[in-house]
Amino acid sequence: MYGFGGIACTVNFYVSSGKKALLKLGLIVDELEISTATNNEISSKLQKNDYIYITGGNTFFLLQELKRTGADKIIAEQINSGKLFIGESAGGVIVSPNIEYAKGLDNCKKAPNLSDFSALNVVEFYPLPHYTNFPFKKAVEKIITEYGTDLKLYPISNSQVITVNGNDVKIESK
Repeated sequence: MYGFGGIACTVNFYVSSGKKALLKLGLIVDELEISTATNNEISSKLQKNDYIYITGGNTFFLLQELKRTGADKIIAEQINSGKLFIGESAGGVIVSPNIEYAKGLDNCKKAPNLSDFSALNVVEFYPLPHYTNFPFKKAVEKIITEYGTDLKLYPISNSQVITVNGNDVKIESK
């Protein structure tokens, strides 16, 4: 299987561990730095690979770059067509309808050209990574308090995943 990697981030200790975990499973990670890739490189990588893997980083910067390059539309189309998607941290948040709720986790000023917070909108819920985990525990709790009654939040710890298979959505633990 072939994959697609995302962008690096400020808190990046888990980025390399995510890649290592995929490699340990026997997957090939075909990396792409979205913020410097050309439209042709993005389109080619997304078309040729068996799955899409987007790692963490600043959620707002990630979405800004996906929109700037047009990768957001290609990725949403491929996910909606059935291509396997793996999103880690910010890579999971961007599949929600809107990322505004992630302001408590990331600085939206890191994306000065992001005109709105509408995201890929391929799921009808809002993934909330790092629940109970350092260094994001208090920030996640604040997001739950602030948005928990208005949004369908799915808080998950670093040892959990959200699986989506059609209309079947589950939170699973290691």
